[in-house]
Amino acid sequence: MSLLTTPPLSLYIHIPWCIKKCPYCDFNSHGIKQLGGLDDIPEQAYIDKLLLDLEQELPFVWGRRLHSIFIGGGTPSLFSAEGMDRLISGVRARLPFEGDIEITMEANPGTFEAERFAGFRQAGINRLSIGVQSFNAKHLERLGRVHNPEQAIAAAEFAHQAGFRSFNLDLMHGLPDQTTDQALSDLKTAIDLNPQHISWYQLTIEPNTLFYQQPPTLPVDETLWTIQEQGQLLLQQHGYHQYEISAYSRSPEYRSQHNLNYWQFGDYLGIGAGAHGKITRLDLNQVERTTKSRHPKDYLQKSVAEIRTSNAISPHELPFEFMLNALRLLEGVPSAYFEQRTGLPINSIQPMLSQAIKDGLLLNSNNAIAPTEKGSLFLNELLQRFIDEMDISSQTNTAQENQINIKSLD
Repeated sequence: MSLLTTPPLSLYIHIPWCIKKCPYCDFNSHGIKQLGGLDDIPEQAYIDKLLLDLEQELPFVWGRRLHSIFIGGGTPSLFSAEGMDRLISGVRARLPFEGDIEITMEANPGTFEAERFAGFRQAGINRLSIGVQSFNAKHLERLGRVHNPEQAIAAAEFAHQAGFRSFNLDLMHGLPDQTTDQALSDLKTAIDLNPQHISWYQLTIEPNTLFYQQPPTLPVDETLWTIQEQGQLLLQQHGYHQYEISAYSRSPEYRSQHNLNYWQFGDYLGIGAGAHGKITRLDLNQVERTTKSRHPKDYLQKSVAEIRTSNAISPHELPFEFMLNALRLLEGVPSAYFEQRTGLPINSIQPMLSQAIKDGLLLNSNNAIAPTEKGSLFLNELLQRFIDEMDISSQTNTAQENQINIKSLD
């Protein structure tokens, strides 16, 4: 292997509680009814454990500064503004921040959370990702969401009023029994609210969800294709540039810096119940994946050493791991990143690159690894070319775990 270099460092913080579990959600989230109600969320104890969790990661990142923070869930906006202030202050006391650090928090619409937006801004959060999903009352009910269209609109208006530099609206299409007109109406409403960033992606049915056990009727492929084509055109007409499979921003400065670090195979610490991390270990010249105990009760009760597991990514797995992230970006990544962030020489994957270029799936460039339009459409086929035949099962499992963590990060 070649010598690794350290990429930018981010921090992912997982808050596992939500009002109730949505039927499409396969993330590590737990409805508060299981606790008895909102007042029973162990906010202070959980923040204490998060900071202890972070402390055990510090020896692996001495001397590095945080490039971005993403607080995901669950519904992080269920925590108080005072709690978020304590959490962010605690992180800052343990790790230095870049001067232009992006700090994103996921939030759900609803008067209860929206009224806290100004407090979250004062706590240091400078970007929101608001989980709207739809502006159609029937679709929101079908998705198990606890907010209504009016609350979704109000949440975006609160975000503007609170002075966030940027906020994202998270929107899904291909919903149960959704028509093309309904999907485009959702998108038009989102655009009219003037967010700097929109995450717009198709609903997929995942294992271990209620929708998987009781499949809803989804639009046919022809309708899904029409929604995708017309939606992308609509976004383009209103000045939203697509830079990733499901991410659109008004300008490059409003792209999700945290997500970009994922896609560019950067490093990130993961703290919280079920959080995943990826760290470049220069001392061992290897890249490691970390995971934390998944259930909140276990996470809170076990010692910090007991909640953490780590595994080196094998050289056989690294090309696929790198491409799984990098090829989500329409502009791709600099070719130099492959050697710098995997420790492998670029010629180790040259045959696969050359064949993909020949087949029209990758651009013919010495300076970047980037998918063509065809490559983005047939991304799964393109990724399969970078899987070592001997390790298909283990790499597929790893990829699935990472996609759970990466989520719609937005």
